[in-house]
Amino acid sequence: MELTLLGTGAPDGLPRPECPCAACAVARGPGARAATALLVDGALLLDLTPGAGFAAARAGHSLGGVRQVLLTHPHDGPAVELPAGLPPAGRVPDGRELTLISGHRVRAVPMDAPGTGYEVVGPEGSRLLYLPRAAAPAGLPERVAEPYDMVVGDVVGRPDAVARLRAAGAVGPATGIVAVHLDHDAPPGAELERRLAAAGARAVPDGTTLVVGEGPSGPAVPRRTLVTGGARSGKSVEAERRLETFPEVVYVATGGDREGDAEWAARVGLHRERRPAVWRTEETCELAELLAADGPPLLIDCLSLWLTDAMDRVDAWDDAVWAGGGEAALRERTGELVAAVRATRRTVVAVTNETGSGVVPATAAGRRFRDELGRLNAAVAGECEQVLLVVAGQVLTLRG
Repeated sequence: MELTLLGTGAPDGLPRPECPCAACAVARGPGARAATALLVDGALLLDLTPGAGFAAARAGHSLGGVRQVLLTHPHDGPAVELPAGLPPAGRVPDGRELTLISGHRVRAVPMDAPGTGYEVVGPEGSRLLYLPRAAAPAGLPERVAEPYDMVVGDVVGRPDAVARLRAAGAVGPATGIVAVHLDHDAPPGAELERRLAAAGARAVPDGTTLVVGEGPSGPAVPRRTLVTGGARSGKSVEAERRLETFPEVVYVATGGDREGDAEWAARVGLHRERRPAVWRTEETCELAELLAADGPPLLIDCLSLWLTDAMDRVDAWDDAVWAGGGEAALRERTGELVAAVRATRRTVVAVTNETGSGVVPATAAGRRFRDELGRLNAAVAGECEQVLLVVAGQVLTLRG
């Protein structure tokens, strides 16, 4: 089954008309996107994009063979005229199935937001799922019989849709995930590619033709990632984004509770509100045990607090203890952690802090912590497939 993406943007397109934002300012050339519309084997048109006939011609196709035009949602963008010669556009009631003269079978899939998704099965048996903007499948069974060959949907706006599909087995390792309905809220350029890659997804330019069920399914998801940055740089948000399309995640909080500290409680509360409700939280500094066990992805936040606990355990803050064996004891504990990161088979995203780029600490203990954290960061980074530096909310790829 051949799929041509006549458009990959939101209903208003990208750039939006008269919008002065930075994302719209750089959305030129291959980065410009018309409203999302999919042409399947030249016979089925899913949604409409302005100038659909010209868009198809630019992609080397014709709309002359289209036998069915289906819409996913009430159109809320600029007026779009149905090209002459095409059948009337309509929507299919949830659960209803159509069989086209071309041999394609189309089933309307209910959504959790206004709109309709479509499951398309090609004559040769390949399976495509197309989701409307800002929507996820509703009422999925606990387990589906087999995964789709390709899913096309709003990965940036509704990453939880991918998580739901993964949880039900509808998205598997070989499923191609393509992001569409891209608006100016999506980051531009390489940042979009990086964020989608964390979900095993990709974006393609308007006019791209893909073969459903053939070729590469998408970018490989890095198994171990270290996210570092300064205070309030956005590193925790970035780490959470990297796992938001997974159905189950263990959030490992290394800071613990601080009885009587209202400001710390407020920080912890904000983190909890931001995380998906299905994520499980474990408050522990026994990271080696978690890394050695089998299970869902781990999000460790953060290594700097883990190091604080490790230094507390060996009383590394005291100069005499440090010189009398505390340093060796800390090296042993950090070595165990680094070895566990190297050996783990789990998907791991770890957060840490950069502390050596500013003021030199006034005390020996403060300088000791800064130095040890720098050593720990370097050692863990050496065991990770991807290392990211977050500065002012912007992500720089240091490795991977």
